[in-house]
Amino acid sequence: MEHARQFDSMFIELDAIRVIEGGGDDVPDGKVTDFRRAVQATAEETVAFSWIEWPDKATRDAAMKKMMEDPRMDPSTPGNLPMPFDGKRMIFGGFEPVVEVKA
Repeated sequence: MEHARQFDSMFIELDAIRVIEGGGDDVPDGKVTDFRRAVQATAEETVAFSWIEWPDKATRDAAMKKMMEDPRMDPSTPGNLPMPFDGKRMIFGGFEPVVEVKA
């Protein structure tokens, strides 16, 4: 969680509206595919699902560029936290809202 807090605060510094981090507590096996198979999770691993809300695509794109250039993102930098997951199995993408319903 320390890793998430550090990086999530960086997203907020770069104008993210909200960051959500979730750990799987009900991730069933699917018939064709599922979250666990998508990332080749072992029985000892928990699947995490996170998302970041941005005010717009331009802000997101600029923030992601800055994050990739930020030395705090480099786990090999002395004092930085190690990655708590296998980044090779991370699924990543940007999505545009197509439906939004609020209470």
